[in-house]
Amino acid sequence: MPGSVDALLLLSFGGPERPEDVMPFLENVTRGRGVPPERLAAVAEHYLHFGGVSPINALNRAIIASVEAEFARRGIELPVYFGNRNWHPMVEDTVGEMVAAGVGAALVFPTSAWGGYSGCRQYDEDISRARAAVGEGAPTLVKVRQYFDHPLLISAFADAIRAALEGIPADRRDGARLVFTAHSIPEAADEAAGPPADGGRLYSRQVADAARLCAAATGFDDFDVVWQSRSGPPQVPWLEPDIVDHLETLSAKGVDAVVVCPVGFVSDHLEVIWDLDNEAAEKARELGMSFARAATPGSDPRFAQLVAELVAEHLDGVPPRRLGSVPGYGCTTNGDPCAIGCCEPVRRTR
Repeated sequence: MPGSVDALLLLSFGGPERPEDVMPFLENVTRGRGVPPERLAAVAEHYLHFGGVSPINALNRAIIASVEAEFARRGIELPVYFGNRNWHPMVEDTVGEMVAAGVGAALVFPTSAWGGYSGCRQYDEDISRARAAVGEGAPTLVKVRQYFDHPLLISAFADAIRAALEGIPADRRDGARLVFTAHSIPEAADEAAGPPADGGRLYSRQVADAARLCAAATGFDDFDVVWQSRSGPPQVPWLEPDIVDHLETLSAKGVDAVVVCPVGFVSDHLEVIWDLDNEAAEKARELGMSFARAATPGSDPRFAQLVAELVAEHLDGVPPRRLGSVPGYGCTTNGDPCAIGCCEPVRRTR
């Protein structure tokens, strides 16, 4: 329903910006998960490969600048704040700044388009934690709806796929395989994703639907959906196949060119750069495959327009624009889940 708000909060995952931040950041991310120190050390090397700096904060600041410009163009007079779950600026501190500035109500835009625990409900928990940290006087915080099938997101990805295809040698372009990737999660977490009445697996269904929409927009009749960035213990089943394993499967079938679209990611943060631009690209070279990776939409002007449209749904009652056939769920207020039992966290097995 339309209503009045005083600000917009962009809420994200966070990332280190100095080498000495890397291990404390990873400890924040994995707290309570029983991740062994040797695994943390291995992941830390990914960050240290890039000087200990994750690109995610800089990318989010660029998104905020684009959103501010889009707001100015549309006459939306809302300041935009920035808070993270796992590293500075921490969302608790940001909400405190909002209170000091007199913000009584704000919309929250998470940098995840998806349903599920990690993609949706955990952001509700971030909001609840931040409000509790502030205490009395905490602003009302309304998280916007899931946007995985918004026309502007799909069109930005579609143009990125077309541009990536141009990077494939002309003699291989017609046979290039389109492969979509998203962050893998445990199978049990995917089964629990969404309201129980919806049948579960909301996350993987939404990813598949977004991939279908992007493929259709670019004229691909056939494509693959695979996964990346698995971090759990080997005895716990996660969504498969992994992108690197899938490249080997495609090569064995005679495929000599791939276009990879990271449909599950808003920005080119470290997992995209490491898992795709390094590991997957290197595997493709080993296999003699031409490899091109589509850009993520965060730097596309349409992404800021998407944010503005989601804000307009609340401020002006603008009807939501959706292309998908898989359910997407609505906004939440003050961190309360949108459905009883929706996307319950799954107890981790060591």
